[in-house]
Amino acid sequence: MKIAVNTRLLLKGKLEGIGWFTYQTLKLLVANHPEHEFIFIFDRPYDPSFIFGKNVTPVVIGPPARHPVLFYLWLDWSVSFVLRKYKADVFLSPDGFGSLNTKVPTCLVIHDLAFEHFPEHLKTSHSFYFRKFTPRFAQKAKRIVTVSEYSKTDISRRYNIPESKIAVSNNAAHKEYVPLSWDVCEKIKAQYTDACEYFVFAGALHPRKNVVNLLKAFIRFKKRNRSNMKLVIVGRMAWNYKEVVEMKNDMPFKEDVIWPGYLDVSELANVIGAAYALVYASLFEGFGIPIIEAYKCGVPAIVSNTSSMPEVAGDAALTVDPNDYRDIAEKMTLLYKDESLRNKLAAKTQEQAAKYTWENAAEILWENILLCAEK
Repeated sequence: MKIAVNTRLLLKGKLEGIGWFTYQTLKLLVANHPEHEFIFIFDRPYDPSFIFGKNVTPVVIGPPARHPVLFYLWLDWSVSFVLRKYKADVFLSPDGFGSLNTKVPTCLVIHDLAFEHFPEHLKTSHSFYFRKFTPRFAQKAKRIVTVSEYSKTDISRRYNIPESKIAVSNNAAHKEYVPLSWDVCEKIKAQYTDACEYFVFAGALHPRKNVVNLLKAFIRFKKRNRSNMKLVIVGRMAWNYKEVVEMKNDMPFKEDVIWPGYLDVSELANVIGAAYALVYASLFEGFGIPIIEAYKCGVPAIVSNTSSMPEVAGDAALTVDPNDYRDIAEKMTLLYKDESLRNKLAAKTQEQAAKYTWENAAEILWENILLCAEK
């Protein structure tokens, strides 16, 4: 069988949510099914580390798909040409983008419908493209895979697609995320926070991640508690981050907020693993990988009570209303003052994290690829 794959988000040093899902599942699929050929379709020169086996044929074809007009050209012309040329049996697209100009059965991975719930958080051109074409991609796909039960229901209801056509293949955490020894934790704290305890947030910085309300909550926390507690915010500035930068520069207690930027996975695992707790008050998530990353390190979390996050977090987290920074601050204070509560939550993290593995995700993805290949 020839499986063509949209691998445009395999970008060296820039792997984030969808990129990590693509990387982790494809690495396993290629290794587990050497008898099949995988055609990796890139929209720009690729890093050799992404060619996971001898059964991978890399193809680079433009234009670089980083704008809605180029999305259309790349998917409906360039990708469809590759599918015909290599006589693909299945087209796997892990980033939610399909091709409307092909008869090759598509296995489409839609991670979430955040652009439907918060269209104002994207550029107008991108929001228009996602909302116009994603329903068409979903209807055309033979199988849809998503990353949580919440997203499965959301896709089914919003696009009028039978749930029987949608499978759930959860995200998971990288193997680097493990509990840290006391000595390592102290070393990390000395490196980043002058040896102080800290809350941590990890993710690309854009409006949906709700970093402004997190900063407001931290200000309130600091005002109400005589504490050396710090806040470490890890991630690149993605888009519409002007308000975040303004707060970063002008907020009270700004010396207690550390901004290390984007970190590679080994360093990020250390920073999350040494934290007192993860605070992940995002407005909307299809899954929320940092929650499981924290859990694999034995670190409890404060998460939003919206979308998929209560499902993923289970009972190892406190939940908050992401629109109410006072509620976020209150839960930060509660966890800070009640160490026995923190330890109780931390004791539940490993069991919850064990429910989510890349091996399981890849197996479910493979099952749906096979369903696509059926005549």
